Formats: sequence, structure tokens, C-alpha cells
Amino acid sequence: MTLTELKYIVAVARERHFGKAAEACYVSQPTLSVAIKKLEDELEVKLFERSAGEVTVTPLGEQIVQQAQSVLDQAASIKEIAKRGKDPLAGPLNLGVIYTIGPYLLPDLVRQVIARTPQMPLVLQENFTAKLLEMLRAGEIDCAIMAEPFPDTGLAMAPLYDEPFMAALPVKHKFADRESVTSEELQNETMLLLGTGHCFRDHVLEVCPEFARFSSNAEGIRKSFEGSSLETIKHMVASGMGVTLVPRLSVPAEALKPKVKGRKEPEQMVRYLPVRDAQDRDPPTRRVVLAWRRTFTRYEAIAALRNAIYACELPGVKRLS
Repeated sequence: MTLTELKYIVAVARERHFGKAAEACYVSQPTLSVAIKKLEDELEVKLFERSAGEVTVTPLGEQIVQQAQSVLDQAASIKEIAKRGKDPLAGPLNLGVIYTIGPYLLPDLVRQVIARTPQMPLVLQENFTAKLLEMLRAGEIDCAIMAEPFPDTGLAMAPLYDEPFMAALPVKHKFADRESVTSEELQNETMLLLGTGHCFRDHVLEVCPEFARFSSNAEGIRKSFEGSSLETIKHMVASGMGVTLVPRLSVPAEALKPKVKGRKEPEQMVRYLPVRDAQDRDPPTRRVVLAWRRTFTRYEAIAALRNAIYACELPGVKRLS
């Protein structure tokens, strides 16, 4: 039994066609067929049912193909380990990011990583915090950028930045011409919320806890927006359906440019205001962190990723070391 034969049976199971599998493995069909027949003879089992124009995997063959894929993955890991031993930055880094960070950080971050460590491409995964924690534990991703708090799972963590919230209001809202707004004033507004599962939803409810009553059984606009993205909610704010809180990095740069008399400004449908506390407490923020398994050995890769994040513009946030 050889790794080549295992590669062939995995290819046939995937393609369901001997000719296409041979093409994918860059060998002739007779070469592939002979190798698979040799493996079947050695194992004394039939892996595939062959009929005119159709190939199906036998029930026992399914189990063997799964194990073959696992063996091939492990063999590839050996090469990857050796490669990393020579250069810890060599090879992809699997990075998870929550939905309310990804669109606003990743474009700049990817550019920084390409410029700084081109040998370490990022393999990106956006998801909810709970799912990213699960993927970290399972080894499906190497590290994740998330917002605290989340359950203590024994992960290693490094703080990245504290990001303030900003209120997003329709341009014709009564507060639109103000310099700031308080969380208490927002409590009397129709608040548009992200759906259950988004940690940023929980952050908003911490600032305006009375909106929690709209989270499960209310009718109308508040209920209909569960599950929406921040960008969708911004569009609904622009249409005058309500207000919301957004993280600072999600605010378009042009929305915060000072107005210059005589200069034609692009039409803005959403007004973004800092949120201050009526009792002069610290304004609401979220702490964004990088988390990874303590058993993850590519410390240099984590450090390179942190440096790339700090090299991003990150307007309006407080960087942490």
C-alpha cells in the first residue's frame, strides 16, 4: 500500500469517474486503474462498483476512502511541520474573524500581511464567536479575532484595541446636528439590533439594556431585523426606520470629515455621533483580542499577525500592547 494508491482512490471517490480522477492526478487512466486494482487485491475488498459511465463507492470503500484521506492529510502535515521548522512564518495561517470586525479590518490587514509576510497567506473564516471558539478547539483555525467577553476556554489571548461605539442616526433625526448623544437619550429611540448570536448585539444591549425586551417576542421592525448584518441595518437607519449603535471601524471615513464651507459634500444619509455617558463615565467600547490555542507552536506567526494588525490604520480606536 502506497500514498500514491491512496491518492488515487480518494480522487476516484471524489470524481466518481476513473478518467477524470486520472486527469486530476496527472496520470493515464490505465495507470490509475491498475494501481487501484492492486490495492483492492491487497486488501481483498472491492472499493468501487463499476458500471457504464458510473462509478460508486462501496459501503466498505467509503470507510477506507475516509481513512485514506486522513492518512494523506497527516502525510501533508509532516511536510508542513518540516517546512515550518525552517521558517515559522512559512505556510498559511488560518484566521477566524467575527462578522462585525471582518469587513472593516480585513481589507487593510490582508494588504499588510501580503506586504510584510508574503510567505504566510491568510486563510480567512468569518463566523459567530461561539462557532469560532468551537473551530479553535477543533484545530480548524489557528487563531481568531474576537471581542470580549466570551467564555473562558483556556485560550491564549492578546489584547489588540479598545473600539468605541458610535450612534448611527438618520440625517433628519432630531439629534443629527448634535456633537454627541448619550446612551440615556438613545433609550427612547427605536433601536435596530443584530440577531441572536452576534456578540455586538450583546454589547448594544449592555449599553441600552431595556431593548432586551425586543429580542425574542416583540412584533414589528425590531423583531424583523434579527439576523441582519450591520450594513443592512445602516441602510435601514438611512431610510429613517430607527437608530443603532455601530463599532467605530465600521463608520465610513467620509462620514466623519469636517464640512468645509463652499465645498460640495457627497450626500450622507446616516449621521454618526460619539456616544457619551450622562454621568461622565467612560463611553461604551468593546475590547478586541486575538486568541489562539496554547498548544499552537507558531509563536512567530502570531507575533507577525499582531504586528500587521497594529500597522493597519485603525482610526478612532485605542491600540493596546
